[in-house]
Amino acid sequence: MFGQVTPVSAQPTTIVAFGDSLTQGYGLRAPDGFVPQLGNWLEDNSRQRGEVRLINAGVSGDTTAGGAARIEWTLTDDVDGMILALGGNDLLRGIDPASSRANLESILQVAALRDLPVLLIGLVATNNNGPDYKAAFDQMYPDLAATYDTLYLQDFFIGLLQADGTVDRPAVRARMQLDGIHPNKEGVRDIVAALGPSVLDLIDQARSRGQ
Repeated sequence: MFGQVTPVSAQPTTIVAFGDSLTQGYGLRAPDGFVPQLGNWLEDNSRQRGEVRLINAGVSGDTTAGGAARIEWTLTDDVDGMILALGGNDLLRGIDPASSRANLESILQVAALRDLPVLLIGLVATNNNGPDYKAAFDQMYPDLAATYDTLYLQDFFIGLLQADGTVDRPAVRARMQLDGIHPNKEGVRDIVAALGPSVLDLIDQARSRGQ
């Protein structure tokens, strides 16, 4: 469907990882990407037995507008939950956060109509586009999470930050590819370790929905 589908264990629960190149695994060997490494982490850390099927619905270069355009046919009847991680390309292109917010809301509305639990993963903007842009971009994620009652994580890259939330720049550079945008294998490993517990919560919600 969208590339690699990673099984984790019995009683399949299907989770779509819906995003851009960060989800897709840009620049990495297939086993080193976000979805395969997340599958391995879940296999090692699952709170209960049962198969989890992860679908890699990451499209390199995709914006929130692209996500809104493909969400209807991505959320097929077998999908039980969604990881939503879009907005990085909007940020790189300086797209108006109001437009990004509207697109993310469109995606969340489709999930809500299907009664699907969602883990919304945000990003934290730099100051490149000014403080007003940063404030609007950063705030759209928690606002939408509250409105649509989703699980929420502030930053896809939280696993690369120190415990106090600060950035150790040399350590981060060592976990990034040469473009400085996409994580390398080790970076993905740390990202998955930080996001994994929230994905377990999403799986629990998806299983509760099916009972």
